Amino acid sequence: MEFTARQIAELLNGTIEGDPEVSISSLSKIDEGKPGTVAFLANPAYTHYIYDTPASVVIVNRDFVPTSPVSATLIRVENAYASFAQLLEFYQGLQKSKKGISPLAFVSPSAKVAESAWVAEFTFVGDGAVIGENVQLHPQVYIGDKVIVGDGTQMYPGVKIYRDCIIGRECTFHSGTVIGSDGFGFAPQQGNDYKKIPQVGNVVIEDNVEIGANTTIDRATLGSTIIRRGVKLDNLIQVAHNVEIGENTVIASQTGISGSTKIGKNCMFGGQVGFIGHITVADNVKIGAQSGIEASIKEDGVILLGSPAIDASKAKRNYVHWRNLDDIVKKIYKIEKNQNK
Repeated sequence: MEFTARQIAELLNGTIEGDPEVSISSLSKIDEGKPGTVAFLANPAYTHYIYDTPASVVIVNRDFVPTSPVSATLIRVENAYASFAQLLEFYQGLQKSKKGISPLAFVSPSAKVAESAWVAEFTFVGDGAVIGENVQLHPQVYIGDKVIVGDGTQMYPGVKIYRDCIIGRECTFHSGTVIGSDGFGFAPQQGNDYKKIPQVGNVVIEDNVEIGANTTIDRATLGSTIIRRGVKLDNLIQVAHNVEIGENTVIASQTGISGSTKIGKNCMFGGQVGFIGHITVADNVKIGAQSGIEASIKEDGVILLGSPAIDASKAKRNYVHWRNLDDIVKKIYKIEKNQNK
């Protein structure tokens, strides 16, 4: 499918400099541009590419001032990065979605699957499950008994949703995601062994949530593990039983959240952050990578770093001192030696 620069500019509410009728059939990075593609420039480090990119169209910020001639047609917008993201979303929407149930899939006779949904080869849909409009279940997805999947949700190959879980609208689950596996609950017994505590709750995931590959979210012991609307989870994240993550919180890879922790809305966590259980985290909190959270965070909007995590600016100062610790110790020994003479 082809579009002109004029049509793209209209979609993005941008203004054109160059040929408005140049034809575009695909998208590209500015450093890998090809004729017939549209790229974008948002990071100043990539500015030099705009002067020789073969891309036919480049989306730029309105305040971009070229220092040399640019052969590509420019589309000026308020925010080039956001506009290109909008274009990517539009482009993805043009990809033809599939519908229907493959003869190689298994769908329980008691399940309800919307006519516009797609159930691919080797996918399993259990008893009493409900699959909404325009849902896309790729090959080898498992949908357990009584699971509800909201309209427009997409599950890539190998996603597993255990029984009784509830999935909202317009969610995206990448390959290997497991929703509703048992929480880690074992009671110590005499003889140094353990008795498994039944996990009879579920997982509730609200609308517009995206979950990366091989991320796991455990079902609640009782009640629900809850992922609120708009949450974005990276690959390889562990969310334990009875955790609640607030709206629009974003969490990077390899973070682990222990049981019954309650996280606020609009938070941002770096990779490999660890949370102990049964604590609360306020709204708008930012936590740096590899931090350890061992107590509740009660103040909104704080920025933390380190393990155990402290105020980020203080943690950075402490790190400078730690890097110089060997020299500091040598100076102390020298002072003590001189005092003992």
